[in-house]
Parts: sequence; structure tokens; C-alpha cells
Amino acid sequence: MSAIATSGALPVLAVTGLAKEARLASGAGVRAIGAGGDPERLRALLAARHEPGCRAVVSFGIAGGLDPALVPGDVLIATAIVTPTQRYPADPAIAAAWMRALAGSGSTVREAVLAGVDAAVIDVSAKAALRTATGCAGVDMESHVAAAYAARHGLPFAALRIVCDPADRAIPAFAAQALKPDGEPDIRAVLAAIARQPGQIPALIRLARDSGRAFQSLTRCRARLGTALGVPAA
Repeated sequence: MSAIATSGALPVLAVTGLAKEARLASGAGVRAIGAGGDPERLRALLAARHEPGCRAVVSFGIAGGLDPALVPGDVLIATAIVTPTQRYPADPAIAAAWMRALAGSGSTVREAVLAGVDAAVIDVSAKAALRTATGCAGVDMESHVAAAYAARHGLPFAALRIVCDPADRAIPAFAAQALKPDGEPDIRAVLAAIARQPGQIPALIRLARDSGRAFQSLTRCRARLGTALGVPAA
């Protein structure tokens, strides 16, 4: 049994979109929650937690790249999350601890501002427009929800996101939607979409390759962060 478990310290809440992200995040001192890439479902799940039951909130997983310099597998540690109406600062102590822990990990690691959105940004022109409007390096659909929840409860917030699809790569629309509510891939939906649009197969292959690189990087990061996702004790 871990020191955190025996000491009675509250866990870190890891907010994810994909079931694979939640499985990676889980471990000693961590409780993971995900909503299958649906921000509204995520809001409802978090709202149902009448007491946070955690000492910090962390957004953990993959992201879309907005900065053209980023490639699949690059690590983004948030300094802030921005939406059209809000800016949520990330906890600098957690970010600093992560930067130290991930130094020499084999991945490019940088601090950056991330955009939070309620709808997937899947085509190249939309990514470019969001980059111009916000200056953000990456985008995901969970960090802004997690940051808002942390702010409501006065908890430290941080986000670690790995670039999956880079700025110059579009995602097939059906792939962005082919998730079950628990965040597992909906294989039947993907196969049905491919049958309707076989021309999307090359794009799907590229996405699978990019996703593989992103999850390799995320796995390395998780191993280095260790107990409680490397979030320092208060």
C-alpha cells in the first residue's frame, strides 16, 4: 500500500477524455474520470461530485497541435487554459515539478497555453484560425472543464497534454466522434464510416500512427511522474 493511501491524503483527480488515458493516469494517489470526449457529459460527472474528494485536479491525455512547430509526441505542460470567455491559470508549482520530472524523458517538453473547446477542431483551417485567435499551442476538450471545476472548489489545477494530430493534419470527422460514452473506441462505428467513405482510409492510417506516437510519449511521462501523477504535496 502506498504512503499516500496509508497517510489518508486525498488523491489527485485526473480528468481525461479517452478510456486509454484514464487507464494510464490511474495509480497510487490518483482517481481518474473521463467522459468519452463529451464536455457536457464531463461537466455532469464532475457536478455530481458534491465534494471534490481530491487535493488537485489534473487534465491528462492527448491534444491537437496548433503551433506548426509541434509534432506528434511533443509534451505540453499548461501555463493556462483559455476559452472564448475565460482564462484559467495553471498551478506553477505543479508545472515546475513536471518540468523537472520529465527532463531527459526523450520527448520534447515545453510550457504553453492551451485552448479548451466544446467541439473537436479537426481541420487544418480551423486549427490555424484558433491559433491566430488565441496564440495557443494545443487544444483539447477536457482541460477547460477540469480547470473550471478546480476553480469552483479552490483547488490547484494543472494540465499535461501530448500532441497527437499536428497543426497541418486534419482528423476524419467520423474518427473524432467514434467514441463510446466511457471513452472506449466505437469500432463498429469506425468500420461503418469506412465502408461509407473508403477514401478516408489513408487519413485514418495517419491518425493511428500519430496516436501511437502520442501514447508512447504519454506512457513515458506517466512512468516518470509516479505516485499522485507527480503532484507535490501541499
